[in-house]
Amino acid sequence: MDTALAGRVANRQIRQQRRIHQGIRSGELTRREIRRLERDQFKIQRFKRNAWSDGRLTPRERVRLEHGQNRASRHIYRLKHNDIHR
Repeated sequence: MDTALAGRVANRQIRQQRRIHQGIRSGELTRREIRRLERDQFKIQRFKRNAWSDGRLTPRERVRLEHGQNRASRHIYRLKHNDIHR
């Protein structure tokens, strides 16, 4: 169970990074927006690393991680679709 969860979390991070890079290539994101999104991703990665440091993810940590990823996903969408281009 924990390994499957780790895979899903990692795959979601990869998909979010791809969305950010696609926004960079298309010009949908400004430099400032890119910095904000990268900071979001860094915070999620740091939390994930700390949460998994004991080799498992508690239900509370899983919920917090999923909420962080959901928030980051919405942030990516909003910034890519706000009609501000570089």
